[in-house]
Amino acid sequence: MGDVGYGIDPNIVQRVAGEVIEVLSLGVEVALVVGGGNIFRGIKASASGMDRASADYMGMLATVMNALALQDSLEKLGGYTRVMSAIEMREVAEPFIRRRAVRHLEKGRIVIFAAGIGQPFFTTDTAAAMRALEIQADVIMKATRVGGVYTADPKKDATAVKIDELSYMRVLQDELAVMDTSAISLCKENRLPIIIFDMTETGNIRRAVLGERVGSIVRPDDYSTSSGSK
Repeated sequence: MGDVGYGIDPNIVQRVAGEVIEVLSLGVEVALVVGGGNIFRGIKASASGMDRASADYMGMLATVMNALALQDSLEKLGGYTRVMSAIEMREVAEPFIRRRAVRHLEKGRIVIFAAGIGQPFFTTDTAAAMRALEIQADVIMKATRVGGVYTADPKKDATAVKIDELSYMRVLQDELAVMDTSAISLCKENRLPIIIFDMTETGNIRRAVLGERVGSIVRPDDYSTSSGSK
């Protein structure tokens, strides 16, 4: 939503799309999981009295709107895309089928996963972890508005210190705001690294993909770059 406070800022969508296309040109297979908080937040609506399941379904529909906006920008830049929704809506998106998603990636298409996992009570973080595991991704890159993981919220605490590398256990034990507990547990169990970086800084997606030190990384204590992971 950029600085507009609500909805979709076309300039932001175009910038993100441009960076994704640049990464794709490196020969990297790219899948995207989009949230919908710029349009509707299920948890916030639930806290205001709305039924949680209904609120979460509304949030899932918001992610489809974002996915379609991103698809439009990517295709205007020459990318080939597929939006795959966990909630069936064949007029605008394909249903999520794991093997089909993998095949799209193999053909050089950008796959955009929408509607979370199609079930209420699960966050976009959990959806990202599940989809990453299903397509056998090398890494999850979580795009945020801060430069990584900090000991406290850097926007509220001037003494907050950035943590360059940390383990899944530290995230869970210290209750650090990386991803929700379910997502972290899934990544821990399957040894899937997570890079948390600032998406507002142009070029960070490419830098992270090329292995530059960008943001923070969560990974197993015995993780080695020689294992083939990126």
